Amino acid sequence: MPDCDSVTAMKISFRCLPGLQAILPRPVPAGRTLPDWLRSMAMTEDLGAFGEDRTVKQCPPFIDAMTAGFVIPLPCDIEIDKGRFTWNWPHDESPLAFHFASQVAGTPFDIDNVSVLKFINFWTMRTEPGVSVLFTHPFNRPDLPFQTLTGLVDTDGFTDLPVHFPAQWTDPTFAGILEKGTPVAHCIPIRRESLDLEISEMTASEARESSALKAKISATPGFYKDNFRRAATEE
Repeated sequence: MPDCDSVTAMKISFRCLPGLQAILPRPVPAGRTLPDWLRSMAMTEDLGAFGEDRTVKQCPPFIDAMTAGFVIPLPCDIEIDKGRFTWNWPHDESPLAFHFASQVAGTPFDIDNVSVLKFINFWTMRTEPGVSVLFTHPFNRPDLPFQTLTGLVDTDGFTDLPVHFPAQWTDPTFAGILEKGTPVAHCIPIRRESLDLEISEMTASEARESSALKAKISATPGFYKDNFRRAATEE
């Protein structure tokens, strides 16, 4: 097994207004917010005459994407009934706001009967110099009744105001409660670096090594995880 790269901690500082810390759910490592459907799903599925097939629960890249970075949780319960959103929240600023549809006019997000809203975030954040944060929809979570839009913010400079999260409400039939703590933004710290793309064909020797590795991964469950995985995850 190859030596794993050493893992270092990237410091991210969060602040909120006075009086809010006691009632706000805190940003947490994404691995702590894995959905129940992933935790309860089977590792394999029976294909009858075709044997067994491994599910995505055995796919490290699928899991590592969901556990990378951190998430910002919904600050309070939001009740939705016939397209009406209500909440009980003691702070002056609402936990949810709405955009005019004109803000996405001419884009693929301009969809009839799909609301454009904004999840209000009450945490500021400060990253190390040279580090920005990519904010996006929680990875592999099409089960959520909204789709958070993606944005990139230089959080080593923009540190005194929270970043809010525009989203589309994609399930107009949803009725019930979107619970406090639901992840509304998946956040990935990214070091700002120039890209140097090197593009070429494999040599004959490299192609043979690639084919051999493909065969090992196909034949040996966990081969990638045991030999190549370096993701720093926390569940």
